[in-house]
Amino acid sequence: MDYKIANFYLSLKTSGNTDVIDITTQVLTKVTESGITEGQILLFVPGSTASITTIEYESGVVQDLKEAVERLAPEGIFYRHDARWGDGNGYAHVRAALLGPSLTVPLMDGHLVLGTWQQIVLVDFDNRPRERKILVHISGIQPSKDKQIGSRSN
Repeated sequence: MDYKIANFYLSLKTSGNTDVIDITTQVLTKVTESGITEGQILLFVPGSTASITTIEYESGVVQDLKEAVERLAPEGIFYRHDARWGDGNGYAHVRAALLGPSLTVPLMDGHLVLGTWQQIVLVDFDNRPRERKILVHISGIQPSKDKQIGSRSN
């Protein structure tokens, strides 16, 4: 077995305004491309108005999340950021800070360790469409080319 680190970027166009996008399939594709079967995946979205988290990706829960973050950091109130910069997205910065820019997911036997109804999502809180790049940093063990999975060693 060889230790390996693989880095990839996912590029996504978002609509902003608490856009929630399921990225689980894209992450799994990058894991497969990496050849790493045991380890961990670190996902990170650069920027201060988007977050990475997990959720059951179905319309009811997605809407519940949107409404919950609106209650925590409402769009229509005074934010000092807006007074200073005038861009009207102070609420987006606060929302992103609450959820955070990164997520670590264990990788076992080539599979993401997620619950049955758990998906990885990008949440873009900004007040305009954006193109987001998400770093997918995969580290762990890759089977040696001279050893086949399931073979016995003497």
